[in-house]
Amino acid sequence: MHHFDAIVRELRFSHGASTARIKCAPAAIPVPGQYVMAWSPMDLDAPLAIPLFASQIEPDGFLTAPPVPRTWEPGSILELRGPLGRGFDIPSSTRRLVVVSLEDTFDRLIPVIHQALEQDIAVTFFSSLPVRDFPTEVEIYPLQELAAALPWADLIIFDLALDDLFQLRKLLHMSPEDHLPCPAQALIVTKIICGGLAECGACLVPKGRTYRLSCVDGPVFDLNDLTW
Repeated sequence: MHHFDAIVRELRFSHGASTARIKCAPAAIPVPGQYVMAWSPMDLDAPLAIPLFASQIEPDGFLTAPPVPRTWEPGSILELRGPLGRGFDIPSSTRRLVVVSLEDTFDRLIPVIHQALEQDIAVTFFSSLPVRDFPTEVEIYPLQELAAALPWADLIIFDLALDDLFQLRKLLHMSPEDHLPCPAQALIVTKIICGGLAECGACLVPKGRTYRLSCVDGPVFDLNDLTW
């Protein structure tokens, strides 16, 4: 288990959400889809660590996806544990990528979009959110058009809450017997509390008659390995 010292360089507040620019060792930076557990020893009101995902990866740190604690300030000292979990894995044969956000933020998906573009992969993005500051190479569509794009894709990436997992077939116009035409990966947003230390079960994700832990087995899963 790797532990790192870090510092909050900058805080940002936009649309009611807060993010932080973290300075840390390159080895502490989570790859797209992974997370780190972070806590501030100076913040006595928040003794538990929280999971942080990257929305922008930099040489000496990363910009977090929201939210971060309101008690953090520029200059706050942090302790990081990680990176943890399983991130996105884009096969080398992928040439057309569909990226889908069903959450109230798409920040966790931005690093994997940049990764795909660096590999000369065509990317289309689907969301009901207003889209801002996106690479011009990305084609952007409303969620209502997602089902029509499925035959085009070599890989589909989702960011969604656990409750949305069970509504996914309705969104995709698929019956229980239907199968996706290509591989799909899903970042399942759950309440990660222990970061795998205790396997407390707060982040359980269903797989058939068993469960998987998002903190250890995810948070990115092969969609076809889950019950949805």
